Amino acid sequence: MLVIFDWDGTLLDSSDKIVSCMQSAASSVGCQSRSAAAICNIIGLELNRAIATLYPAFSAADIARFRDAYAQHFIAADRSPCNYFDGVASGLRRLHAEGHRLCVATGKSRRGLDRVFSHLPEAGLFVASRCADETASKPDPQMLHELCEELRVPPQQAVMVGDTEYDLEMAARAEMPAIGVSYGVHHPERLRRWSPVAVIDHFDQLYEEIARLQVQGMG
Repeated sequence: MLVIFDWDGTLLDSSDKIVSCMQSAASSVGCQSRSAAAICNIIGLELNRAIATLYPAFSAADIARFRDAYAQHFIAADRSPCNYFDGVASGLRRLHAEGHRLCVATGKSRRGLDRVFSHLPEAGLFVASRCADETASKPDPQMLHELCEELRVPPQQAVMVGDTEYDLEMAARAEMPAIGVSYGVHHPERLRRWSPVAVIDHFDQLYEEIARLQVQGMG
């Protein structure tokens, strides 16, 4: 089966780093910092769109200045890599060994994802990826359509796994089954609005849900 993962908040426990860097960027450019809850709400969106959501009065120049400040803080902070959530590293290897094809659909930039991939041995398990600066931002379904077209898999025979309603709305708009994870940044009730096939509390539960989809003829 084609299993498409969101990155931050689904595989990598990076929300605290993102919040800290967003707040540091606000300090750097001299604007009011947003709360951790507000910042967690925009994790998963393309960065320009995320900043505009946090600061709707910003001009394009303001957004660019904030984006550059955030990138500087994040690159510095990323010298200490974030950890996977429990069960993810072994789970990715198991899914790959069982013949599933793994992909990433992320709100990160290509440079950001490649930087993370450069120090993770599991990076080689992913056969394709799409980043927010290469295509339309979530929840637009374009990145899912592109991955399915590249790998010649109908959306109904793939599954999107994510921790935000942006991930699940994207899957719904692509007519792709989705599995939410409750340990990320959005509350499970927000995920259930988009009718995922399941919302799981631990990565190990993913195998059972994927097997169920296969029995149902999806994948």
